[in-house]
Amino acid sequence: MLTAAARTAAHAGVAPDDYRSLFRSHPAGVTVICADAGHGPAGFTATSLASVSLAPPLVSFAVATVSSVWATLAAAESFTANFLAAGQHDLAARFAARGADRFASPTAWSRLDTGEPVLHGAPARLRAVIQDRFEVGDHHLVVGLVTAIESDEDRDPLVYHAGGYCAAAPIL
Repeated sequence: MLTAAARTAAHAGVAPDDYRSLFRSHPAGVTVICADAGHGPAGFTATSLASVSLAPPLVSFAVATVSSVWATLAAAESFTANFLAAGQHDLAARFAARGADRFASPTAWSRLDTGEPVLHGAPARLRAVIQDRFEVGDHHLVVGLVTAIESDEDRDPLVYHAGGYCAAAPIL
């Protein structure tokens, strides 16, 4: 018997490899989402962070249901999104690696006064309170109300494109 995700994929008429290939050619900004539901920090590299609404300020991101981070995000009340700079591809790779102790050395991190983990050196970050979680295919979509933002420096963003990390370059 097919799962709901498999039935949806079969009806879509798009092969997973073709779908993946299409989005590999679409550049995306790189963030590390961090949370703690009381059992220690968890985090992952996300290219799906998106602004949803200005009033109120809402963001969303997608996380694979089979991800080791999902249990934490399913129980957490809030999260941080750490926006990475062009030179931080090693940090992005660390938080994308399976089975890694992502918060061990050399990761430099601390907690906000409200308890969420934040990464040192990220040029910008936001804190959000989770408003909704939706099961969508083989992922969950998490929607958060942004309660604080911080921007330390003006640096070129880290971008994910064609299966690798790169820097965004101005056209003019």
